[in-house]
Amino acid sequence: MELLRRFLGVRRADPAVAAAPAQVLFDSAAALDSRRGDSLLATLDIDAAINAHERWKARLMDYLEGRTTVGLDPALIRRVDHSVLGRWLQGVGGEVLGDQPAFPLLVARYQYFHEQAATLVELAQQGEWDKAVQVLNGGYRYGSSQVVLLMKELQRGLVRSLAEDGINAR
Repeated sequence: MELLRRFLGVRRADPAVAAAPAQVLFDSAAALDSRRGDSLLATLDIDAAINAHERWKARLMDYLEGRTTVGLDPALIRRVDHSVLGRWLQGVGGEVLGDQPAFPLLVARYQYFHEQAATLVELAQQGEWDKAVQVLNGGYRYGSSQVVLLMKELQRGLVRSLAEDGINAR
């Protein structure tokens, strides 16, 4: 539905990001064996987590616009543990960043984003395109932008805390 994209002003994901191979978001051995800032940042590759979120959004748009035959199940979409970023948040991301002030809000916003995405798919499957557009331009976009902003805030907080510990993060 190219018309949907033009009407909503939805941009396609960066093809380089969408075509990138799946990235490993963490290496637990590095987290346990190294205190160097660059290793810690590589271990908690927040940019890779953001890219995983963006790739998932591109997959959803492909589904909504009929460019893929692979269906999406709203019940699975609601499960944050079904996504790469959700598993990262519940795993090493939460273990290492759970004490950061932005982390609980990120988890809540991520759950909200998944709820909005599931609602969007349900409405599209029911042919309720006007309502789907409202969700897409409302809660879905808001939730997604909040997830990315909060991930970047976690990244800044991590860099600050490493600097306070005298570890060069870059």
